[in-house]
Parts: sequence; C-alpha cells; structure tokens
Amino acid sequence: MTGEVTSKWITLEMPRRVLVYGFVGVGVWYLTWRLSTFNPQAPFFSALIYAAEVFGFGTALLHTFMCWRLSERRAPTPRTGIFVDVFIPTYSESVELVRKTLLAAMAMDYPHTTWLLDDGRRPAMRELATELGCRYLTRADNAHAKAGNLNHALAHSVGDVIAVFDADHAPRRDFLMKTLGYFDDAAVAFVQTPQDYYNLDSFQHRTSGASGKIWTEQALFFRIIQRGKDCWNAAFFCGSCALVRRSALARIGGFATGTITEDLHTSIRLHAAGYQSVYHAEPLAFGLAPESIEPFITQRIRWGQGAMHVWRTEGILSNRGLSWAQRLNYLASVLTYFDGWQRMVFYFAPVAVLLTGRLPLLADMPAFLLHFLPYYLLTFWCFEELGRGYGGTLYIEQYNMARFAAFAWATLAWIFPTMRFRVTRKASRARRLLRFTAPQWLVVSSNLIAIPAGAALWWQARALPLASLLANTFWAGINAGVGTAVLRHTFSVQRRKRMRYRFPVPLPAKVHFGAFVVRGTIDDWSEAGLRFCGRLPASVEVDSGFTGKITLPDGPLRFAGTVRNLTHGPGQQEWLAGFGGELSASPDDQLRIERYLFGSDMQWLINGYTDQTATPLSLLLPAQVPGPHRSAFHEARWTAAEIEGRDGRRLQVLLSASLGRFRQNLWLVSFTRLSERRPLRLTSFGGEAAALQTVQLQRADARHQLGGATFVYCVSGVPRHIIDQLASVEPQREVA
Repeated sequence: MTGEVTSKWITLEMPRRVLVYGFVGVGVWYLTWRLSTFNPQAPFFSALIYAAEVFGFGTALLHTFMCWRLSERRAPTPRTGIFVDVFIPTYSESVELVRKTLLAAMAMDYPHTTWLLDDGRRPAMRELATELGCRYLTRADNAHAKAGNLNHALAHSVGDVIAVFDADHAPRRDFLMKTLGYFDDAAVAFVQTPQDYYNLDSFQHRTSGASGKIWTEQALFFRIIQRGKDCWNAAFFCGSCALVRRSALARIGGFATGTITEDLHTSIRLHAAGYQSVYHAEPLAFGLAPESIEPFITQRIRWGQGAMHVWRTEGILSNRGLSWAQRLNYLASVLTYFDGWQRMVFYFAPVAVLLTGRLPLLADMPAFLLHFLPYYLLTFWCFEELGRGYGGTLYIEQYNMARFAAFAWATLAWIFPTMRFRVTRKASRARRLLRFTAPQWLVVSSNLIAIPAGAALWWQARALPLASLLANTFWAGINAGVGTAVLRHTFSVQRRKRMRYRFPVPLPAKVHFGAFVVRGTIDDWSEAGLRFCGRLPASVEVDSGFTGKITLPDGPLRFAGTVRNLTHGPGQQEWLAGFGGELSASPDDQLRIERYLFGSDMQWLINGYTDQTATPLSLLLPAQVPGPHRSAFHEARWTAAEIEGRDGRRLQVLLSASLGRFRQNLWLVSFTRLSERRPLRLTSFGGEAAALQTVQLQRADARHQLGGATFVYCVSGVPRHIIDQLASVEPQREVA
C-alpha cells in the first residue's frame, strides 16, 4: 500500500442545526393545527391538500436525514499491478461524440485497457476503435440493454476493476489515479464520482457571466446528497464516472438486469450483499448535459420508471440485506418522483378554489398566517441551509415545474411496469416541443384564467371571503409566474443554433494575415470555431483567410481558418479588436484540440466559476457557517503575454489583472513549470500598451491536463501602475 484512505464526516454547523430543530418543531405545530381546519363542505379537497403537505414534510425530514452529515474522502496513490478495464457502452451516439470520450479515456494515467462496447453494431464504430487503437466489442442482440452490454464485456475481459463511462462522459487524465486507491479495502465494491457537464449552456444549467455563478439542476444531488448518503454507506452507482470491483459483480451475478436503471438496481444488490461503497466528491469527468427540454424530460422519466421497477423487484423497506439507514436513503431517492403528484396538487389547487369557491381549509386569516408563514418560510430557509448553497430555491422551483408531469407519469410504472413513454420522431420539432411543454402551458393558462374568473365570481356571488380571494389570486399568480419562467427558458434554449459548445477557455495565440502577424488571445472556442482578441489591421475583412498557432499544454498547434465576423475597437477606431471565425486543423491536431477541451475543468478554473452561493446564515454568521469560496480569478481579465527567462527562452503565457477584489494580485498561467523566486522578463500583448517588467513568481498550483499540465502562478514584484495598466488594456476582454 502507498497510504491510507482519508475519510471524515462533516456535521451540519450548530446555527444550521438550531434552524432545523426550529423547522421540525414548527412543522409539527403547523400540521397538528391544520387537522382542525378541514372544510366539511369539501372533505376530499381538504384531505388532498393536507396529504400533499404531510408528504412534503415527510420528504423534508428524509432530506434532512441524508444531508445532516457529509463525507469528505481522499484515496491513497494506487498500488501497481491492478488490472483495469474501461468500458464505454454505446448504442446510437454519434462518432464525433464517442471519439471525444475514447480519446480522454485512453489518455488516463495508470495502465488500463479501453473497450468500446457497441450495441448498435455499426461499422463506423469498429473503424473508430481501429483508428484510435482501443478494443472493440459487439454482440448479436441487445438483450437487457446497457446492463446486458456491460455483462457481455465482463465475459470477454479480465480487469480486476471496471471503470464505466457513458459515451458522452470524458474522464480527466487523473481519474484513475484519484480513485483506484479506494480498492485497497477489499470491502469496497464501487467508487462513484460526480457526473459533471462541460456544456454550461444546456437546459439544466443557468449561468451568470457577471457573477461567475453556474447553477445546475443536479448540483445539489452530486455536491450534497450523495455525500450525505455516503456517510451511511448508501451512495449509489450512477451508471457512469464510476469504478466497480469485478469480484463483487461476480458475487451478485453481474450488473443487475430486469429493470431500465441497472445502476440503482446494481447498487442495492451490492449493498444488500454487505459491500461498501465510496463517493469521491471531486469532479473527474465531464459529459454532455441534455441540451433541450425533450432529452431532459425523457431522461427523468426513464430514471423514475427505473426507480419504480427497482422498488418492485428488490424492495426497499423490506430488503433485509440493507441497514435501516440504507433503506431510508433509498426510500428518499424513490419518493423524489412522487413529488410530481404533490406539485400537481399545489399547481391546480388555487384554480379549483377560484373557479368553485370551495376552500380546502377554514380559518380566519390572522390565525392562518400565524401558522402558515413561519412553517413555509422555514421550509425554504432550511432547504437552502441543508443544501450548503447548492440548492437555489428559485431555480429549483422552476425545474420542479418543468418535470412534475414527468415524475408523476414515471411513478405509474410501479403499478404498470411495462408502460413506456414514447415520442414519435416523425412528428415535427414544434409538435414535440408542444408535447413536452404542455403541462406548463396548462398550469400557466389555467391559473391565469382562474384569476379573473375568481374575481368575477366574488363580485357576483361573494362565493369566497375577500382575504381568501386575494390569497388564492396570489398563489395562482406565483404558479403562472414560475410556469412562464420555465417556458421562457425552454424557448430560449430551443432557439440556440450553434451546433458545438464553445469553451470560454483563453489561450495565447499568434495569427497571420499574410505578412501581418498579430499576437493575442483566443477564447470562446471549439474544435470548429474560435474568437480572437487582438489588435488587427483595418484591412481585415469578413471571409479573410488566416493561419495561426495556439499554445497548448503539449506544445504549439497550428491552425487555419476564415473570418466570419469582426469586432471594432473602442470608438470605432481605425483598427479592429478581434474576430470570430471558423477553424480547421489537421486530423492529428484536431485530436489534440479535443484532448485539451474535453475531460477538463479548465473553464471552471480559468474563469473562477462556482456553483455554490451564499446562504442567509453564511452571510449573517460567516465565522460559524462557511460560505462559498470565491476564486482568485473571479472578475479576472486575461491577456496573452510572453516571458523571458535568464536563459533567453521565450514562452507564451496568460496574465490576469483583476479589476475587483483581487486587483492587488497578478496571476500567470503557463504550460511549462517555471523557476519560482527567479526574476523573469514579462511582455504583454494587449493593444498599444505593453508592460515590460522584471517579475518574481511566488507559488504554483499545477493542474494536470490531457497532454501536459497547466501551472498557475502568483506574480510579485509588479508595480501597482503596471497592474492597473494591464487591467485597462484594450481590447482585453473579460472571459465570462
């Protein structure tokens, strides 16, 4: 062994615990009081609303149970001699997408064998495997879908540990080095890591370039809930970005079949057999998130139906192989999908009240507000604090609206296990979009219609007390507002026309327009296009051709392209600040670009992105309740530069001079390790202003990339006026 696993449990901070205790007490008080408020004229309606509230309180208690403690783990360096097989199953994914995953998987450190498992039996996939040099495997049928594909590969491979990646998830270079060490413990059956995504413009992402905040619908699950489950040995296998021990799979008969979610099913069987699981919370692989509402909803329906199948097949509360803590954790995951029915009740309850004049509860308004407001305010506040800043109540409510019908539909598989959700691909895109947004249109339209109808009914017949009319009008307005926000986001995402995701990762570059050479920075780029920021001659026009060289971790890369749009300098000066263009490169260089961009978290590092926000308690009591860590690159602006060492060697680097909180610092990004505390000569290329100064490096943070490493240095010895000059250089731009 080369070390021991480091594991610790981080318990909820005392101020947050006090808040949760208060929520539980107020919740019991509120729900007890509610029993005396049923309307005898509407017994079913009263019971339905109360049942929805009790369900919400029960799931909140389960959520609290899961999130009370969080695990934090680090594995030792893996010992040598572990045989590792990497399985990448595919069925209908494009060659272009699978290529990116294969390149990243094959480039991982630690000896391993990469397998492309083709259930589509496509010649193009066989050719791809031959081209890249990985193993290729297919089979005669598609029995048991993905689980059958994986089990077929188990029979043809010999690895002690199996790493599984979906065809759209590209692992980081150090994935195996960060996770294999956990298997020194013979009781560990699988190690799961987060499923992060590189396309930050997907349907499930919300971005704010100004603040550097990136919110994603799955952040709460992978940053908090899985870590909480891990404290109870209940984190589950998610089907990708994970490693599984072959001997443990052999004991339970391989990857579980008979359900459409082999991951959850396999997890329960491994836990019931007495094995341990590990959740390593560091993002080590990056995939393609659903780009529109159609794949987003289809995916959630499949997950929900699979959870119902597993519940029928394995049982949860009745499974004697599981501890009670594990049963409660699995129950919480399954009950998530019944949340769709609860939401449906709340979305249409004010419509029923306003159109019929029937109230689900009878109480005078002061008594109602006295009980209702503390309970519901504490519900949302506790959710934020238990989520440690990853919850995002406003966004969560929008996604609850987006998926409520899908969740409700999925739960029917518990009663009708053979039911399927099918979308006719022959239907037009507009008709499919209408089908997937129909529940939201129904919520918005019914609540908006109910508001004037309820007002008219009150005016004519005084069917409702005025206070109840106003309360339900407010409730209906919130429902309509949330539904409208979902529809606006859906259509905004749907209108995007760019086929490839552009990575906001700056790099030093040199561009040639004939004999004219421009040094500058590229960003917002993919394997097919880029944006260049640098001082261009006014003679450059749209459709002008160019050649150039980008500095990558594994060396310079040459490219060519065509200008598609131009950016003018400040005040429409006689020079251009940059351009956007198409990019073309040789096949070998194309592979290098894909290796660099995919399976990397550079866009998070270099832009100072974070998916954590401050909670009320972290703002009120920062000494006792930690808040989000703000990156030194928050609000950073980047410019290309060149450094010259004592040996006369010149290297292309990036400089960041922040305009915000970290303005006193200058940061340098290099793909070559530099001698720290050695004076260097530095020249920036950001327009007319050029800074020439002897500087000294203080420290480095190495970030290993595919094909090399990235080193981030803090630079000292630069006068304040030079930093100000760099921060104001044009056409230097903020990368966001």
